[in-house]
Amino acid sequence: MSTCTPATTLDFDTTSPAAVRAAIRSGAHLGFTNHLARGFVQGNLMIVPQAQAEDFATYCALNPRALPVLGRSRPGEPFIPELGADLDLRTDVGGYTVFRDGEPVDTPRSIAELWRDDLVAFVLGCSFSFEGVLQRHGVRLRHLDEGNVSAMYVTSVPTAEAGPFGGPLVVSMRALRARDAIRAITISQHYPMFHGEPVHIGTPALIGIDDLADSYGGHGLKELHPDELPVFWACGATAQLAARRARLPLCITHHKAHMVVTDLPVRP
Repeated sequence: MSTCTPATTLDFDTTSPAAVRAAIRSGAHLGFTNHLARGFVQGNLMIVPQAQAEDFATYCALNPRALPVLGRSRPGEPFIPELGADLDLRTDVGGYTVFRDGEPVDTPRSIAELWRDDLVAFVLGCSFSFEGVLQRHGVRLRHLDEGNVSAMYVTSVPTAEAGPFGGPLVVSMRALRARDAIRAITISQHYPMFHGEPVHIGTPALIGIDDLADSYGGHGLKELHPDELPVFWACGATAQLAARRARLPLCITHHKAHMVVTDLPVRP
């Protein structure tokens, strides 16, 4: 099984989405994308066979907090021009997870050899997109200060089902001081395409999270300081669990925090 290894140097324009994509495509950047192209929209990637695409689109429409659709490709086309003129979803994400019959089987850096004429790609909103906005409004995001990413958790909250798709809501968590949590709620509610306001604040067990140390995917900031609250947003990784439950013959997603970097600006 191939792996995705973080890069140690960044010798490209980290503020330019096109430059970031080019660096990912060439292998110059192999790490997470949350510190890159700040001010531009990033998204979750979901690629499903055309036979299941309409059911998946309905599932997204029924669960817009977790799965806001930023763009959808035509069958067999790995491009969504409105998200990036040169964006190639087969090579420009940097890390992918391949699922067959609901089970993860590989984490390649490119899916060019796996691409088929019947595949449909969806790009879904990601909370990375509003983190820069929160910081500009004075919200401290400790995971970014420490070079980390937000952790994700599987909850006990069910999603609305559509066709074979269903399952629990996945959330991302940010450790915030009380005053920052209040500010983050006020700000994030204006960004529904990046999950909007939090779905829960405080006691994790109330949404079925038994242990913050046990994150979905095993990565992210998972420990709280005494003056911090866990603040939870709906997360696009909800789609991964739904696709696994559907046991699709093939499903391809981004791998962990390797997101689709678009040319869409995040409005202030």
